[in-house]
Amino acid sequence: MTDRTLRRVVDILLVEDDEGDVLITREAFQHYRIRNALHVVSDGDRALQFVRRKGEYETAPRPDLVLLDLNLPRRNGLEVLAELKSDPDLRAIPVVVLTTSQADEDILRSYSLHANAYVSKPVEAGDFMSVVRQIDDFFGSVAELPRWRAP
Repeated sequence: MTDRTLRRVVDILLVEDDEGDVLITREAFQHYRIRNALHVVSDGDRALQFVRRKGEYETAPRPDLVLLDLNLPRRNGLEVLAELKSDPDLRAIPVVVLTTSQADEDILRSYSLHANAYVSKPVEAGDFMSVVRQIDDFFGSVAELPRWRAP
């Protein structure tokens, strides 16, 4: 097992409009002592502004990983995913769809748009926290993520 203290810090963008789910994710980071940086935006338009470093996000770091809900205001998660994966400058950012939907069409559409993983949010808070930890363990310790060069 990789020593968590030797890992580089990963910038994670959580795109989530449900404050309860944001709170549980933050609690998981604290509970499991996840050192990675968690950035949160609440809608699809802000997600695209963040990854493109536009407007108020001009100095934002390029995320190493995006956790993307599907049910978002202004621009839904599938639209965000389609834009990310169609942009040559952004398509290498891994995207994990993290949503309540277990609908086959959402799963198929997400993978068709090149999501890196599709995870259904557990209903129980403790199970949700465990899923957050597992995602962090895989993308933070097991998977090799791109290292972004300064713009």
